[in-house]
Amino acid sequence: MKPAHIEHIGIAVASLAESVAFYEKVLGLKCYNIEEVPDQKVRTAFFMVGQTKIELLESTDPQGTIARFIEKRGEGIHHIAFAVENIEEKLRHAEKEGVRLIDTKPRKGAEGLEIAFLHPGSAHGVLIELCEHPGHEQPEK
Repeated sequence: MKPAHIEHIGIAVASLAESVAFYEKVLGLKCYNIEEVPDQKVRTAFFMVGQTKIELLESTDPQGTIARFIEKRGEGIHHIAFAVENIEEKLRHAEKEGVRLIDTKPRKGAEGLEIAFLHPGSAHGVLIELCEHPGHEQPEK
């Protein structure tokens, strides 16, 4: 599969406002983007750390994935995202290798990325997100 780089690390938080304040005041980072992703029932805030992003995720629905994650495990690292090219091909490869897919097809994520998740049960307990930046798709053959 060979990802290009770590695209971001996703962190589940109970309060985006409190978490953004911590990252800015204590760590000295600057939040450069806050957006809501309605179909994922989250609000996100992004920070750059070198060439890697930190994505804070706050649930907009008490039944949403992030709310359930926090209820079960508390706040903390939710997923690691890898930048890939030709995300659909990468999903087919993972499935062929016996990986359980959460997303069989890419969907729109924050910052206009195409995203898809691999189930943590197939990835040694880590929720893996594959991300493809717009314009990196391969033409259909």
